[in-house]
Amino acid sequence: MEFNKILSAIITDNNLHARWLNTLSLMENTGARKISASEDPETVTYIILKHAAEEHRHAFYLKKQIEKIDLGNCPTYASDYLIAPKSSKYYLNQLDVDVCRYLKRQLGLKGKELRFAAYLLVTYAIEVRADELYPIYQEELDKVSSKINVKSIILEEEGHLEEMINQLKSFSPDWQFHANNAVKMESRLFEQWVGQLSTEVINLN
Repeated sequence: MEFNKILSAIITDNNLHARWLNTLSLMENTGARKISASEDPETVTYIILKHAAEEHRHAFYLKKQIEKIDLGNCPTYASDYLIAPKSSKYYLNQLDVDVCRYLKRQLGLKGKELRFAAYLLVTYAIEVRADELYPIYQEELDKVSSKINVKSIILEEEGHLEEMINQLKSFSPDWQFHANNAVKMESRLFEQWVGQLSTEVINLN
């Protein structure tokens, strides 16, 4: 099933839609926590702090949107309150592992240099995806005049991508080559995730 059709099916079912928002919130929160975990206690920059704070805010904002559908629904990130919970929880963690292996193999990085480089590449790949995913979701929301909207997230994610590119340019003259490889790794995981979303949506309908 195509991604926009999956979203269309999700939006028409309030319970499914609430779980979808909760799943997005989980993934934003996971990203924020990973950014914070990559921080060096002495050299952490304004941009990194800003990015972590905004990802945490996205997680909260998405969680808050659930109240427009069903007050009290999806109180936690327990599997029963998510869509495709295994894949959704595995996605970012696996991308982080894959990128770290790549950086060790290609650039011989370790320690804080590895953590920072992984933060750059993983976050870049996720921001590329976010710049595609949220506008598609908003388009489907607009079609049904939903009370839910993610326009503020779209604007901030666009800014994040620009910030990541600037940081990557400072990181390496070959940043585009490494970033493209990270995007390929993310694309494989995204396809797996979409496959599980599709299966769950079809089974529930």
